Amino acid sequence: MKPTPKDIVRDFYSSDILKDLSLIEKFFHPDFSMIWTGSSGNSYMNFKELQDFYKEIQKSYLDLQIEISHLLQDDDHVTIRYKYTANTIENPDEDLEIAYFMAIWEIKDGKIFKGYQISQPVQESAKSNSHSRSVGI
Repeated sequence: MKPTPKDIVRDFYSSDILKDLSLIEKFFHPDFSMIWTGSSGNSYMNFKELQDFYKEIQKSYLDLQIEISHLLQDDDHVTIRYKYTANTIENPDEDLEIAYFMAIWEIKDGKIFKGYQISQPVQESAKSNSHSRSVGI
């Protein structure tokens, strides 16, 4: 049975991309493009830039964990809301909350084709006042 767009996005976020960068080719379309809005404004990323991005992340982090709170599908579009936590090379025993993300992904030919992502760094006040819950997806 062919995976749904929701399955594709869930499988990507469940994968261990830092241990196996070839997963980028498995999950992302060669014509991939993304607009990422963060605290420093908009960034635009294509497939090659995405590969380079994960290579850089791999240099600083041993592991990335994801906590998904929402995962919704509408035809070939999937919306996801999540938080990344990481273990750094400098301090592998400490879980460092990185940022909250929300993304809308378009799936084409069974791969993530186009995306719009917004991120917000986790702030100390948010960590101490966190009332988050994990939702089974």
